[in-house]
Amino acid sequence: MDNNGFCNDSYNSGTSDDELLDLTGTLEFPDDVPPMNHDYNSAVLNNGIGNRHQNGAGKLMDLMDETVPGVGTYEDFNTIDWVREKSKDRDRHREITNKKTQSTWDLLFSVSDAFSGWLLMLLIGLLSGALAGGIDISAQWMTDLKGGVCLNGFRYSHEHCCWSSRETTFQERDKCPQWKSWAELFGAPEGASAYVVNYLMYVSWALLFSFLAVTLVRVFAPYACGSGIPEIKTILSGFIIRGYLGKWTLIIKTVTLVLAVSSGLSLGKEGPLVHVACCCANIFCYLFTKYRKNEAKRREVLSAAAAVGVSVAFGAPIGGVLFSLEEVSYYFPLKTLWRSFFAALVAAFTLRAINPFGNSRLVLFYVEFHNPWHLLELVPFILLGIFGGLWGAAFIRANIAWCRRRKTTRLGHYPVLEVLLVTLTTAVLAFPNEYTRMSSSELISELFNDCSLLDSSKLCDYANANVTISKVGNGLSNRAAGRGLFTAIWELCLALLFKMVITVFTFGMKVPSGLFIPSMAVGAIAGRLLGIGMEQLAYYNHEWDVFKGWCSEGADCITPGLYAMVGAAACLGGVTRMTVSLVVIMFELTGGLEYIVPLMVATMTSKWVADALGREGIYEAHIRLNGYPFLEPKEEFKHKTLAVDVMRPRRGDGPLAMLTRSGMTVGEVEALVDDTSYNGFPVVVSKDSQWLVGFVLRRDLVISLDNARKHQEGVVSESCVLFTEHTPSQPPNELPPVKLRSILDLSPFTVTDQTPMEIVVDIFRKLGLRQCLVTQNGRLLGIITKKDILKHMAQMANRDPESILFN
Repeated sequence: MDNNGFCNDSYNSGTSDDELLDLTGTLEFPDDVPPMNHDYNSAVLNNGIGNRHQNGAGKLMDLMDETVPGVGTYEDFNTIDWVREKSKDRDRHREITNKKTQSTWDLLFSVSDAFSGWLLMLLIGLLSGALAGGIDISAQWMTDLKGGVCLNGFRYSHEHCCWSSRETTFQERDKCPQWKSWAELFGAPEGASAYVVNYLMYVSWALLFSFLAVTLVRVFAPYACGSGIPEIKTILSGFIIRGYLGKWTLIIKTVTLVLAVSSGLSLGKEGPLVHVACCCANIFCYLFTKYRKNEAKRREVLSAAAAVGVSVAFGAPIGGVLFSLEEVSYYFPLKTLWRSFFAALVAAFTLRAINPFGNSRLVLFYVEFHNPWHLLELVPFILLGIFGGLWGAAFIRANIAWCRRRKTTRLGHYPVLEVLLVTLTTAVLAFPNEYTRMSSSELISELFNDCSLLDSSKLCDYANANVTISKVGNGLSNRAAGRGLFTAIWELCLALLFKMVITVFTFGMKVPSGLFIPSMAVGAIAGRLLGIGMEQLAYYNHEWDVFKGWCSEGADCITPGLYAMVGAAACLGGVTRMTVSLVVIMFELTGGLEYIVPLMVATMTSKWVADALGREGIYEAHIRLNGYPFLEPKEEFKHKTLAVDVMRPRRGDGPLAMLTRSGMTVGEVEALVDDTSYNGFPVVVSKDSQWLVGFVLRRDLVISLDNARKHQEGVVSESCVLFTEHTPSQPPNELPPVKLRSILDLSPFTVTDQTPMEIVVDIFRKLGLRQCLVTQNGRLLGIITKKDILKHMAQMANRDPESILFN
């Protein structure tokens, strides 16, 4: 561009390259966000550059005035700039604080702004609790619909139908004249024909429910499938997936979750409830400007919503808060902890008011054990932990292999057919066995149950009917296993194999599918079997030294239900690698403080064993499978590489795409944007010196140039683009320049070329950076993005670097 005006970068700005170098090399920020103190910035920037307006120096970007619509926002499948978002919120809060003393209205606005977060938590808790209650009631009714119908009212489930019947005995409380099986309705009350009719109706209803679920997901909300927790973790780390937390996803996920659970597939509703709660939070965020316009603040709300989801799923508000802190959240300040606790409390209270299970409890399988555990029982508890770790690691590998096959073969092109085939296989194999025919929640409730004299379950069918009642509660002393118990043992063994295999193929299909309940079911079955074995061993060998003193003849010392609970925690921990939150959730389920130690032992053993076989939990494995740009905080970087080894451009690549603070025209900038796909560009003093000035985002640049062409008079392709504060004098009849100083980030994070990558990775994790510029003696060398780090880590782990691409 041969232009004699100020567009040729030859005017005297009063600032030398050396002065700019000195500036970029002396700023140090002790906190996670650059200081926004206007006095500090003005004092530093006056050193050699001259006075700057506060909008240029006092803020990271001039976004408070919102002069150009769209500037400061993000495109789909991009990562937010945590530093910029926190700076925006800090500026907004400072402005409100300074104005509140000026008038009563400003004071009221300040109070409402401070209270808006608590009001938002209240709304999230109320809606999430109401939706969870509706899902529980609907799923229970539709699950029972596969077995029959209530004559008193079609809307009644089996249990509700028989509640008011006076012809129901306690031993046969599931049988009443008002409830009719499908065989009875079709005129075949008993015999082989009745079995066949009930079998066919069970399979037909299961296929219908699953077909409706997968069709609704595919047609209306593709994001409603799966668990949702891997995507929630990725979103909370700063990634943007438009529509994943939208209203259509909420509606379809709520409806199809009921259908999927009712179909009898080996899945649970607990994981998807976290997704449902986060959808509620995202929708309510649009009611408050503070959260609608700030992506970082919105993610604080989503972290609290994740706690709400677990709270209503398990009836464990404290466990939900710890789950969000330990497993899901990327940024969890103390303020979010308080609000998470409040939202989880409101959600639990709402669910308790609805009372979906009719037992005045928040969950279906609430139990209370009355017998203490003995120190020697830690050995079988450790064995359950080992089993949980082994199964968790094996499940993750098998499920990821199957999901990868689904992605890379034609199988992924037929999601409806896959769901129907898995449902058909599940229903056909599940119906003959009563422990697989019942829902997973009912199965866990049955396995957790502590036998008493009035129990009619086969798991409580012991020999020696005339036995003494234990001194503690109404439990029974150890007895010899009866015929019904032996039958139950064989059925549970078959159910264990069935659940272990079918869950591998079920999790990850195009229907809402949680993993908490199936994992707990596998562990509960294994634990109950081990508990029965220990009980019989103590009964027949009570004279052994290990049983003397605490498990003598006639004593009630072994509780198989406790083993089931410990096994459930072990298997869930082996799959998800949860520890503290898992123990608290299981403690809130049972209400017994004295069983925390067995749960801790099994959970830690499970995690150690699973970590020895593979460091990733199921959610981290699915994040890597889908190629989400997620930096796992728990993963250590142990390689001795430098920033210069990872930055772009590398040897053989073209020069780094960059802008100059002056000297470029609108046409040249637009050509650079069109020829590249980068999310941002460094701004330097000149291409010869390459002294760094700042960084500008691609989206902001495109929107600003488009806005200038539409609304600024005289802007053409030959117009100059300036990133300077002051416009130098220009010749007469010169084209008006386009000033883009307001969208320039004047304090981009930089590292030197010799910075160890271990430090760079730590900076990206703790600050949530999108990119970091690499300099040498103040001159720009290259750029490191989040995906560059992920690709480098994959390459160091002997994985395909190109797998770190969102798919």
